[in-house]
Amino acid sequence: MKNVKRILALVLTAAMAFTAVACSDPTAQPDAGSTDAAVSKEDGSYDQVTYAYCTFNNIPTEEDLDEVEEAINKITREKIGAEITLMPIQIFEYSSKINLALQGGEKIDIFESLGDFGSYVSTDMCYDITDMIDTYAPGAKEIVGDSWLEACKSNGVLYGIPTMKPIALTPMLIYRQDIADELNIDMSKVNSIEDVTSVLETVKAGHPDMIPLAAVQTGEIGLSTNYGEVDFLNDDRYKPIGVLMCDDLTVTDLYGTDRFKDLCKLVRGWYNNGLVMQDAATTNSAAAETMSSGNYFGYLAAYSYPEEDTAVSLEAQVAGYDLGAKIIGDAYLSTSDINAITFMIASTTDVPEAALKFLDLTYTDPEVINLLIYGIEGRDYVKNADGSVSYPEGQDAATVPYTAQLSCGTLGNFFNMYQMGVANPDSLQWELDQNKNAKTSPAMGFTFDSSNVKTQYTAVLNVISQYLPGLICGSLDPDTEIDKFIQALNDAGYQDILNEKQAQLDAWKASK
Repeated sequence: MKNVKRILALVLTAAMAFTAVACSDPTAQPDAGSTDAAVSKEDGSYDQVTYAYCTFNNIPTEEDLDEVEEAINKITREKIGAEITLMPIQIFEYSSKINLALQGGEKIDIFESLGDFGSYVSTDMCYDITDMIDTYAPGAKEIVGDSWLEACKSNGVLYGIPTMKPIALTPMLIYRQDIADELNIDMSKVNSIEDVTSVLETVKAGHPDMIPLAAVQTGEIGLSTNYGEVDFLNDDRYKPIGVLMCDDLTVTDLYGTDRFKDLCKLVRGWYNNGLVMQDAATTNSAAAETMSSGNYFGYLAAYSYPEEDTAVSLEAQVAGYDLGAKIIGDAYLSTSDINAITFMIASTTDVPEAALKFLDLTYTDPEVINLLIYGIEGRDYVKNADGSVSYPEGQDAATVPYTAQLSCGTLGNFFNMYQMGVANPDSLQWELDQNKNAKTSPAMGFTFDSSNVKTQYTAVLNVISQYLPGLICGSLDPDTEIDKFIQALNDAGYQDILNEKQAQLDAWKASK
């Protein structure tokens, strides 16, 4: 049975082709509720649960993944009477592959929203867990808290559990510390995305053969984290359709704003002057991979950890280079910042209770979450005297048999994960303060239901895929292409979506 299960999972995977701070959440109750008691299966059968999760790291071989999976199953057979099939999928493929799998009726029981919460709700791909969570995931409910769970509801129905992690993302420039030191770059003067220009120019002048700025992922060099106070109203921040800006509850076309045009002009200048990766709009290489090559100076992204911790965690992925991190903007929280990474039970599951029990373990059981993130102790990582972890001597994230270390902010309970890198005792408080003090959207708690405009969404997203990557990576001229972009959006039904969002937002506000 196990081999059949593994083969099916591998066929699907083939067809679909941050460092954590070691601490305990004082409100957490490990192994709470239904996972306290051992579960005995006298006939030797176990519920079969497939857990599909994204990874920024390499996909392990079948044999290497089996060992991690078996270590988890030794726990889950006893605690919840289930066996787990792990299905790691690379980040740039995750959303499209999950959609294809769920639509095709493939065996996936747990998946993460990864920015598509509203879409999964409107297309009925996720299970209603409103009346189940108290029984099958009480520990996760207590740890996450009711206020965060509210962000994962639509029309009063609970559709998932958000990851428990620092969520207040601050935009940062991640850079090669050795190059910055060599060229005497004063990072204290870099406090906005506009300030980054002079840094890139200095790097280009000092190292003509080096590309100053890498893409953080396909079609993204960091603009989406530098729009400012923008609520994406449950859309993917990389493909927004109608947003709120600042304290205004008027749904706005981001692409028609001066802010969007100015940023596109900024990166167009970078592109024309050779300051940015020329194929950023289409590359499949993530920042860690490109930085490891030694041919790039830095990249723009957003993280929810202090600068020093962020740099240390990313150094583990860029062997041989010391990194620095500089905050260049402020954190801003919206509903989608909480539900962007929500773990959902697939509506097609045949084991919803077992799936929710396993999801509970990823929040309450430190051993389970650390197996998911770091793999097997001694093989994939080693523990240090101070309680932190590192890769075995001579190995890194690219060479160990298994790691999902870069996904540590996207799975389960962040605060139950081991630390990789130098411990900073003040980090947790900094992260909690960021979550508490970050400015929040006036529409916090609002979830958009796109079911009335499904056809328009499909057409508009196709237009966005055609224009947006080139505009925000500099390869398209904003002076000529933004107008074409907006016209194509309107032809595809863009205004219908904006009107629907405004109507739902007005109704939500009236009900408060």
